This record gives sequence, structure tokens and C-alpha cells, in this order.
Amino acid sequence: VEMSGLSHAEMEGCRNLLGLLNNDEILALCDTITNRLVQPEDRQDAIRAILVYSQSVEELLKRRKVHREVIFKYLATQGVIIPPATEKHNLIQHAKDYWKKQLHWKLKETPEPVKTEDVRVFEQQEKEDKKAEKIDFRRLGEEFCHWFFELLNSQNPFLGPPQDEWGPQHFWHDVKLRFYYNTSEQNVIDYHGAEIVSLRLLSLVKEEYLFLSPNLDSHGLKCASSPHGLVMVGVAGTVHRGNTCLGIFEQIFGLIRCPFVENTWKIKFINLRIIGESSLAPGTLTKPAITLEPSDLEAFYDINSLCGSEVRLVRQALDSGTGDQAL
Repeated sequence: VEMSGLSHAEMEGCRNLLGLLNNDEILALCDTITNRLVQPEDRQDAIRAILVYSQSVEELLKRRKVHREVIFKYLATQGVIIPPATEKHNLIQHAKDYWKKQLHWKLKETPEPVKTEDVRVFEQQEKEDKKAEKIDFRRLGEEFCHWFFELLNSQNPFLGPPQDEWGPQHFWHDVKLRFYYNTSEQNVIDYHGAEIVSLRLLSLVKEEYLFLSPNLDSHGLKCASSPHGLVMVGVAGTVHRGNTCLGIFEQIFGLIRCPFVENTWKIKFINLRIIGESSLAPGTLTKPAITLEPSDLEAFYDINSLCGSEVRLVRQALDSGTGDQAL
């Protein structure tokens, strides 16, 4: 039974607004509101609990953990433009008024006649939206790899203090990592969940002191997208420890855009292969290449994700002992 004191429009609005907070903030807010009596399973569960146990919109939005900037950003995404210096209590009032209006529009039974001018504006908006959809995936892949490997490598203690915070916030909560390595032994291990995946990747650089150097030329980086909004980035590179090159890596990322934060993509799955120099064919080390074509990446998505099955590698490389096949 929902005890919440929020109307349906307020519930939906607050759900979208809370989507702008990071996982730690959501969990802390859930703890405060439920007095730690609810142990949420994941982010969505925590948001649900926050909404259900909030007595009113004011009570929820006045919380210290719901920053003024978050309410401001939410209103801006809804097209409610307010002076940036507006105080928090006024922003709360604007949000309440906006949700009241939404309810009012839903209750209006007779739709008003549409003006030609409105249609023109709508069509223009549609054109602009279509333009925005044309993403340069190659550039997105390059930017993502620069960001990802710089951030991950910066956690290596040999390189001084980390440049930024590494953690589960960069992954979807149900992310999957399949880690295959062929060094002195062969192994394939699966990891599930943002916390464990981020910790496993972190330990490669922080505890094993590895440094992953991606090859971002046309051979080392391949990108593709699925019709469902998933972007695949395949990248190859060399693995180093100090001044020694240990072998190569091949990695496929599945990225999905975060609906609440503009221009932000989060990692849905990763397949990572690390192959030691002793297991490589001669000459492979000089310029590691991703041997997948973009069409292979698309097929990889179709086979694995549409069926809802585990993300598995397309090729049989995992089962073969030679280590010089493609991903």
C-alpha cells in the first residue's frame, strides 16, 4: 500500500528529478527518509522507497541532499526557465506549480484547437531532434576511450594521485563484465553489478599496477550502434607494467545513454581479453588491432542482447588455446 503524500504528477516529476542524483546521494536520501528501515536492492528500489515514504513534495525537496542546483536543472529540462540565482524555496514552488499545471492539462477533457503556428514550431522541433540523433559514433568512441583509459590508468599508484573519482557511478547498476585472460594460465570470469565490476577493473591498475594503452587509429578502434540505442565500442591496445610491455588487450564496451543527464553515456557491459606476450603470434604486439568489423559489433549486439541472454563473445576465441584470435 502506497503511503505517499504525493500526487501522481508529483510522483512522476520527483522520480525524474531524483534521476539527476548519483547513486550515493540516492542511497543516503533513502536512508534518511526511511530511517534506515528499508534496504533497497538497487537504485530504482531506493527511488521508489523515497517517493513512497515522503509525506509531501516540500518535505522531500527541502532535504539537504536534494541540492538547489538539481531542482534548477530538472526545471530547465522541462522547459521551465528561471533566473539561476533563484532561491531553493522558490524553485520548490515553481516545481509544485509546474506539476499542478500538468495535472490540470490531463484533466481537461476537451482539447483546444491546434494553431498552425504551434504545428510549425512542433515540426521545426522534430527536425532539430532528428538532427541531434545523428551521432558521430566514431567520435563518441574516441572520446569515450580517451576518458575511460585516462581515468582508469590515473588510479595506478605509480602515476601520482588519481585525476578523478573512479567508481560504480560510471556503470549501469546491472552491468556485466566478462574478463578473459591468457597469460601463464587461461581463465574466463564473469562479474555482475556496478560495484563489483568497478572494483575488479580498478584492481587491475591499483593492485596489479597495469597500464592499458589503447590504439585509437582506424585498426585499433571500431564503433557501431544498434537500433535500440546501444553503442558498441571495440578497442585494442597494449598492456604495460612500468617499462615492460606484457601483452595486448581487446575490449568491447556496450554503452547506453543516461536519460536524465545530457550527453552522458554509461557502461552496460564490458568484455575484456588480456593476452600475455608469450601467447601471442609474432608481430602482434607492434600495433594491436580490433579484428571485428562494425557489422560484427552489430551482430554481437543482436545475438546477445535481443534474446536477453548473457553477453557472450561471438567468436569461439574463449575456448581456443592459441590466444591470437579476434574477440
